[in-house]
Amino acid sequence: MKILFENIRIPEEYGFADEHIFLMTDGEFISYIGRERPAEFDRVIDGKGNLLIPGFYNSHCHAPMVMFRGFGEDLPLWRWLNEKIFPAEERLNSENVYISSKYAIAEMLKNGIVSFSDMYMFENSVAKAVVETGIKANLSRSLVSFGENATIKGDWRFNESVEWINQYQNANNGRLRMDMSIHAEYTNVEGYIREVAEYTKDNNLRMQIHASESESEHIKCIEKYGKTPIEFFRDTGVLSSPTTLAHCVYVTDNDMDIIREHGAFVSHNATSNLKLGSGVARVPTMLQKGVCVTLGTDGAASNNTLDIMREYQLASILHKGYNRDAEATRAFQMLDLATVNGAKSQGRNDCGKLVVGNRADIVMIDLNAINNKPCFDTYCTLSYSANSSNVLMTMVDGEILYHNGEFTTIDIEKVTREFDYVCEHYFD
Repeated sequence: MKILFENIRIPEEYGFADEHIFLMTDGEFISYIGRERPAEFDRVIDGKGNLLIPGFYNSHCHAPMVMFRGFGEDLPLWRWLNEKIFPAEERLNSENVYISSKYAIAEMLKNGIVSFSDMYMFENSVAKAVVETGIKANLSRSLVSFGENATIKGDWRFNESVEWINQYQNANNGRLRMDMSIHAEYTNVEGYIREVAEYTKDNNLRMQIHASESESEHIKCIEKYGKTPIEFFRDTGVLSSPTTLAHCVYVTDNDMDIIREHGAFVSHNATSNLKLGSGVARVPTMLQKGVCVTLGTDGAASNNTLDIMREYQLASILHKGYNRDAEATRAFQMLDLATVNGAKSQGRNDCGKLVVGNRADIVMIDLNAINNKPCFDTYCTLSYSANSSNVLMTMVDGEILYHNGEFTTIDIEKVTREFDYVCEHYFD
């Protein structure tokens, strides 16, 4: 179907300033952007002067953890994990993960997220929810190992990961992709990590991992191995595959150079890191060094939302105050962190920009909202005044999945009832 958007604005980088122009999609792709109105189309949407931008990418998420939203609050990371989250997760099963994932996807679509990178358990249930809803995702089964002689041979977690990779890789016309995932340095032993890294490289897979989230994690790794977590991952071969490193709150300048040299990605999770008292990642320095920084929410248990626009705004202002430098980050930089950089981290090289021939992953932002008038510069509006309530439409591969408060692939009332039932009975 050819869908024509008329009377719309797009970000200034595309060369149309504040003009009201036309953009058309043809099936999965953007087929036209310009000043002249195309003659042939199947449907027209009047943008009413609103803004079209590339869809948002949530580069680090634990989608099923929406069921733990508000559970275990006001605790530091290690107490939060060991006293609340790990015990609660022991009761998870495929059905409550599936229902929670569908609810989480609805929240993400409503907030303009077209794709997310997930690291959790029962990822086959998350995959089912992804396929049914039409969103994009890179899913990974989180791997842990504790015995010094642990090996991937016969390991049920690793076997699950391989099984799901074989079953779901590139499902739903490529919208769903499967990655490998080492949970973290501190939840694995070195030999096991080396084996997983080798398998990942040999099978041309991508890697998701937690890295240097807390100061104690960083220090203990140095005490144990004589190297930082980033140096450890380099030396164990993890960074030989395209890797997304979640958090990176405590990384040295040398760590940043290693990340850049290996073409790895940093997922900046500002809200989660602040809420758990973990600290503030040195994003301005990373950007100066050429590191590809993306934005992630982490799970809703530590955020507490799946809202990249909130991460976008927080990342835009946090580093100015933290560094006492109003130019530490600039508004025109930040859209890439929320869009094309996230697409690159997922290996989706035809996504993340409004370019003819790219995938039609598009979000419409309400510039007529009270909080967005006047709009002198779309980047500044996105960074400093817009919020997720201004998302009017979310399109994935040319298919509108959310528009004006309505979902096209999700029965939100049914999903909400099911989710409420899960939450009500889970903690009985």
